[in-house]
Amino acid sequence: MALANGWMIVVAIGIAVVGIGVGLLLGLRGRTRSVAGERARIARAERLRALPSFRTALRRRVLALTGILLLGVIATASAGVVAARPMSSQTIQPVNTSRDIMLCLDVSGSMTEVDVEVLSVFEELLEGFKGERIGLTIFNSSPVQVFPLTDDYSFVRDHLRSIRESFDYIDEIPEHWVGTLNGDGASLIGDGLAACTMAFDHPDDERSRSIVFATDNEVNGASIVTLDEAAAYAKSVGVRVFALNPVQGKDADVSAELAAAAEATGGAAFGLRDTTTVGDIVTEVQKQDATRLKGQAQVVWTDTPNLWIVVLMIAMLSFIVVLWRVKL
Repeated sequence: MALANGWMIVVAIGIAVVGIGVGLLLGLRGRTRSVAGERARIARAERLRALPSFRTALRRRVLALTGILLLGVIATASAGVVAARPMSSQTIQPVNTSRDIMLCLDVSGSMTEVDVEVLSVFEELLEGFKGERIGLTIFNSSPVQVFPLTDDYSFVRDHLRSIRESFDYIDEIPEHWVGTLNGDGASLIGDGLAACTMAFDHPDDERSRSIVFATDNEVNGASIVTLDEAAAYAKSVGVRVFALNPVQGKDADVSAELAAAAEATGGAAFGLRDTTTVGDIVTEVQKQDATRLKGQAQVVWTDTPNLWIVVLMIAMLSFIVVLWRVKL
């Protein structure tokens, strides 16, 4: 047992000592007064004290006074312990049973007109998930992780809203985009998908991992890895890719390449404006079984005064009863 306010025990002991001292002082003063005056009024008092009934009554009274003193000390000590806040510790190993989903957004110039729609779709996806961990990575010529995997959906919504509002910029580049312009070229799709795949934590744990990949697949420049290579890497580490294609039905070759890459990972491609896109992605993600992920062990301290409160109540009640019986 640990005490949050251990100094209260010292205070309780001090009160008990002072109480005992005051009681002894009053008792000695009463005895002195009795010796000086009251004994002289009773003749043959020593014969009265020799009676068995008197001695029995005297022993009972001494026992009762001792009991009162003991109960008072117990009550004071118990009150001190309660005031000191007894606490107990418990080590908790949180277990998160969920799936991991990385939102991956192309913020290149060709996506400017549709990125706000994509972010709205991302927000709609949140409504269909319960407990899944969500992360967000954006990319252009270089990728940037906006936030890592988390199940704090309020945090996720706030950041999605902030990024959506950043598309209203006029002169200065929004702070979210600063790290996305560090490479040569633009809309390097393969690099973006590879970075999103690498953003998953606990690589040694077998978990349900999915990427919602929003891009128009219009590459402008030489990327480190191609889209096919990034898709092959995602498949090798057990990550499924669900592509959100804003040009679905317009550019057949581009759409076919993006769909093939997604399907190679066990995922699929969806049109951005299709009415069933959100529901279909949620359904596909939830088809995979949720797995257990152990979090960092935490020591939790809780107040445990119950026993001492019971002792205090019993001691106080007994103290009052004995005090009434002795008629002090």
